Amino acid sequence: MATIKFYSEKIRFKLPNPRKTANWLKNVCLRENHKLDSLTYIFCSDEYLRVMNKQYLNHSTYTDILSFDYSDGRKILGEIYISIPRVRENAKSFQQSFNVELRRVIIHGLLHFMGYNDKHSRQKAQMRRKEEACLSLWK
Repeated sequence: MATIKFYSEKIRFKLPNPRKTANWLKNVCLRENHKLDSLTYIFCSDEYLRVMNKQYLNHSTYTDILSFDYSDGRKILGEIYISIPRVRENAKSFQQSFNVELRRVIIHGLLHFMGYNDKHSRQKAQMRRKEEACLSLWK
């Protein structure tokens, strides 16, 4: 049975519409022909994620998301850490609502688990198209 869990760490944050978000993520997996096993989202502070970024990737910068992919082929399993302050800042920079930007980051992590990358410009463009397609499924 597929499980999606949402937690917060070192920040006071409660995801709006967790059930709707979980159903949306499951729907995206089905549309992409992946089987969702277990997905955990941890919403955290900037500093918490910066420390993890340094510890696991040896990057001393702030980031909006870190994902740990334990998937096996098309079977999705992983953890996604999201900095809520970064998402708020990005929403302002991109002139986007906080909730839309949060959903974009949430789906971005899942798309990585499905094999989509964003290291090069062509990959970034494909990732952005996939994000937009997934965001359009939010009802």
